[in-house]
Amino acid sequence: MPYSVQGRATDDETVLEAAPFQGLIRFERQAPVRQVSYYICGELIEPQYYTELYYTLRTAAETDLIYIHLNSPGGDYNTGLQIINNIAASEAHVVTVLEARAYSMAAMIFLSGDELYVHDNCQLMLHTYSGVFAGKGNEQQAEVVAVGKWFEKVMRRICARVLSEDEVDSIIKGSDFWMDSDEIRRRLSKESRPVVRRTTTRKAPARKKSSSANR
Repeated sequence: MPYSVQGRATDDETVLEAAPFQGLIRFERQAPVRQVSYYICGELIEPQYYTELYYTLRTAAETDLIYIHLNSPGGDYNTGLQIINNIAASEAHVVTVLEARAYSMAAMIFLSGDELYVHDNCQLMLHTYSGVFAGKGNEQQAEVVAVGKWFEKVMRRICARVLSEDEVDSIIKGSDFWMDSDEIRRRLSKESRPVVRRTTTRKAPARKKSSSANR
């Protein structure tokens, strides 16, 4: 069927209308795709060492594809939270890739991706926070209570993708929760966001985003 160009369009956008007109107009846009990969290997250290990652996530476009590859035992709670919050705020489609192990805070980063890639022979582990508190006795008690409530909210929000309420309760009480690649895939297959065994280059990632401790 022949087409005639109708209406307004930007430089990279063409408006095509079927002829004869049937009330349906198709908009087609060709946009460049930028693909960026980051590798988090080893322990998560202080937040200032990940500034480039934060900036890339914050300034990315809708058509950008960002991979975060993980092989980490966990580490700094504040660093992990800042990475997670920047993933949530990013316009890009963020793929978290489990390449060997992701424990503790690294596991929570992995679970925060828009798309999750799980290699074979990998391991995920979640547990409660640990830390050192200083100050007068009453100050330490207040801090323990505040940090505990904070951590529990974060844990329940992020880990709902793979854990039941009872399992989260068990972790908060001190249990460690371990999963291998097969178990991770089984649990993720039940939730709405995609989990894949093989990634392919995406030409135009769709817009997404839900509202949304030391080792």
